Amino acid sequence: MQNISKELSINQSVIQNQLQNCDDILLRPMKLGRFLTVDCFLIYIETAVSNIMLEDSVIGKMLNHLKEADDAEIYEEISKNSLGVSDTKELASIEEAMAAMLAGNAVLFIDGYDKAIKIGSKGYPGAGVLRAESEKVLRGSKEAFSESVKVNSALIRKRVRDTRLKVCEKMIGRYSGTMTALLYMENLVYPPVLEEIKQRMKSFETDDLADGGVLEHLTADTWYSPFPQYQATERPDRAAMAVLAGQVVILTDNSPEALILPTTCNSLFQTSDDYYRHFAIVSFLRLIRYLSAFLAISLPGLYLAATNFHTQILPGNLIFSLAEARAGVPFPSIIEVLFLELSFELLREAGLRMPGPIGNTIGIVGGLIVGQAAVSANLVSPIVVVIVALTALGSFSIPNEELSESFRLLKYGMIVLCACFGVLGLLFGWFLLIVHLAGLKSFGISYLAPYGGETVESGVGLKDSIVRWPSRSLTKRPIFARKENRRKMSVNPGEEDGRKMDGNAGEGNSQKMGGNAGGEDFQKMDGNAGEENCRNKSGNPEGEDFQKMDGNAGDRNYRNKNGNAGKEDCDVSRKR
Repeated sequence: MQNISKELSINQSVIQNQLQNCDDILLRPMKLGRFLTVDCFLIYIETAVSNIMLEDSVIGKMLNHLKEADDAEIYEEISKNSLGVSDTKELASIEEAMAAMLAGNAVLFIDGYDKAIKIGSKGYPGAGVLRAESEKVLRGSKEAFSESVKVNSALIRKRVRDTRLKVCEKMIGRYSGTMTALLYMENLVYPPVLEEIKQRMKSFETDDLADGGVLEHLTADTWYSPFPQYQATERPDRAAMAVLAGQVVILTDNSPEALILPTTCNSLFQTSDDYYRHFAIVSFLRLIRYLSAFLAISLPGLYLAATNFHTQILPGNLIFSLAEARAGVPFPSIIEVLFLELSFELLREAGLRMPGPIGNTIGIVGGLIVGQAAVSANLVSPIVVVIVALTALGSFSIPNEELSESFRLLKYGMIVLCACFGVLGLLFGWFLLIVHLAGLKSFGISYLAPYGGETVESGVGLKDSIVRWPSRSLTKRPIFARKENRRKMSVNPGEEDGRKMDGNAGEGNSQKMGGNAGGEDFQKMDGNAGEENCRNKSGNPEGEDFQKMDGNAGDRNYRNKNGNAGKEDCDVSRKR
């Protein structure tokens, strides 16, 4: 590293040598001081820092003030930041100054001062906060991530207003200098998982990090698996939920998506809307999604197995109907299925690549025309068109696009197995698939959790799996969070003492709230675990026995032992 010199001419010569043929980067010489005797220059990218001398800009206010200061005051005000300018930083080397400038800031060099001053600016132009497109919003926030990592971290901070939400920034890419941010809740995330993530982000060096998808593939546990080991989302509310569940979120500059890790197969079948809607509707929709996944991977193979090997399982009328429909088709069933499946894949890819309304038209009209034309030409039978259409609908119903693509790929392996071995091939294919998923881990978390794996716990995660229980029952965080801090909610705080609402194991102030029909409010006031001050508010000054009747029979019996009207000593006969 080359340190910044006190002689301005040396710094200017070095920087001008590096900025040759960089016409978009401006080096603007100026003079400061009341008598304009102090030389300086400012370097910045033209589109990232504009109108620097305007009165209402931070840089403009700072430079205008320094122009009116005495020469001796300039260095003191700069070194002590007595101007109170936000986002300023002293830089000791030329490399640091160039990196700050390339990040979209302005950098000020002053003659006689051996530090450069980074002055924060608006940065590179961006699209701003967008609307979610790939993840359709039925209910909830319509905001989506932008392409600026600073804006994206602010969108999550907007939803998690707690200083225990940590944001660690890191530059990746020798040439691209892409800013990445690691977001996590300090009191919820597992330290070994967090350390493993940081180590993997340091385990490679690359010239360019164009998108978060590159980071995902470079840090994945099992690189050869087609299943996503990260969950990508473009919705800030989904990322905020993940942070509060103990997961880690990675943001990448120039990418309008966040990566959530660790993840499980069950998490990929869930959406943000699931937690905003009625549990019965959500449970029904999740069952539909799991059924869709089965259809997306198994239906074409099951059709081949039934028609080629196991016709006895089909009704007689259906067998005659299938035989009549295939009467004029000259190809074997597997060729017929593969031809139509690949045709639909071609139409889907064409629809994605064509712009806007034209792409939707190609997908719908093209599918109808190709399917009808293929049936009319006796290239395929009508039943195969139905099978392939249902398979496509099944893949579209999976909420995570990367998981859907995995099923679309494995579908062809199932087709080959079923065409060769029938139902036995289908069972063998599912056996291999489940074995692979059972051995797959995402940063130490079993991919099949909460259905399997050593991390499963007595039904805690099963309440939010295929069937979602009512929100009143989802009082604990999933397995991603620390075990001692998993409780996130208490619906009836009067039922238990010392229940922690925010996941802090070390905080000892607990309060027993509402829900007591007899009007006996008991509050632990001093945070001492061994003391309970109980107040009899029933208006009975005598030493009567009284019982808390709050709907929990036998929950707690409190007996006034000495009958003194002015002194309520309560004996807790039963504790949880």
